[in-house]
Amino acid sequence: MFDDTTSYGLLKTLADEPNLSQRDLAKRLGVSLGKVNFCLNALIAKGCLKAENFRNSDNKLAYVYLLTPQGVEQKAHLTVEFLQIKIREYERLRVEIAELRQSVEQHGATKIKINEREGVPA
Repeated sequence: MFDDTTSYGLLKTLADEPNLSQRDLAKRLGVSLGKVNFCLNALIAKGCLKAENFRNSDNKLAYVYLLTPQGVEQKAHLTVEFLQIKIREYERLRVEIAELRQSVEQHGATKIKINEREGVPA
């Protein structure tokens, strides 16, 4: 249940908006509320986050999630990992697009124009 994708999403989001509720975090990340709760507790146990209580405007008890120095380091590490993953995905897509273009050209489909800037059929 605890994975790098969710950890990265939580650390990245909380670095900018530490006062988001778990429900808001779950909506933003597209995961269940239970997963957010589990991952937040794991990040707190690992020393990446600390949670502090405060009273919000509705007079309810709420939390602010603050990245610790270890959390900032973990976020930076995960950012590098995700950048490397995205670059590999991008390179695979570039090769696949080149192959598809070649196939289209070989079959004489000249009516399909590709907008080079957007990378989508025009």
